[in-house]
Amino acid sequence: MNDLINKAAQLVARSGRIVAFTGAGVSAESGIPTYRGESDGLWKEYDPNIYANIDYFKKDPTYFWSFFRDIRYRTLVSSSPNAAHNALAKLEQMGKLHTVITQNIDGLHKDAGNTNVIELHGNTRVIGCLECEADYDFETINTRIKTQLPPLCDKCGGMLKPRVTFFGEQLPAGAMENAAYACANCDLMLVVGSTLAVFPAASLPMMASRSGAKVIIINLGQTEMDQVADILIDGKAGEVLPLLL
Repeated sequence: MNDLINKAAQLVARSGRIVAFTGAGVSAESGIPTYRGESDGLWKEYDPNIYANIDYFKKDPTYFWSFFRDIRYRTLVSSSPNAAHNALAKLEQMGKLHTVITQNIDGLHKDAGNTNVIELHGNTRVIGCLECEADYDFETINTRIKTQLPPLCDKCGGMLKPRVTFFGEQLPAGAMENAAYACANCDLMLVVGSTLAVFPAASLPMMASRSGAKVIIINLGQTEMDQVADILIDGKAGEVLPLLL
């Protein structure tokens, strides 16, 4: 692995406009369960067609908000950026990393200090009204759902939902377009902690490669896009990225 990390470090040193693409493997190292993990994925216990489907949510949001109250909130407030998040923040401070594109919805990249973060699937810490578009922070809503389930908007009485993409919804406006632009204009792409199995996000490394960028994939296990990589490093993000720096 040392030889691979040295080769990757040389690519980083020669690059001036790096884009990082991160997936659930990065958040998992902060103690946030993955959704699709083979052994501990949340969807093994909670049916995504009930807990993360927009049509079911609109029919009966109680299931989701019970999950948020009993499982999701506790995990989010107890988690903090790990060594991988901090390494990417440092890479930005060094003037190397231009953009972080993430599939994760926990906001930890921003907590670590990255400033240009494209959250492809939204951010679960922001709760929005589906009717009037008012926003609430998740501390306020967590307090409310102890006595009001499901929570409703103060302003219009509308249904509240985290600003994340459920099954059956489009990605946030402009997210994929901005991500594609970043990939088409980078000289190196770091793919970290993603199996690259969820589209359209998984197509981004291919976009970067076709635009002439080098691609480094760092993941514990194989990905669906290993063939795109110039360098493949099989390992944990929180261990590999600090060594890379």
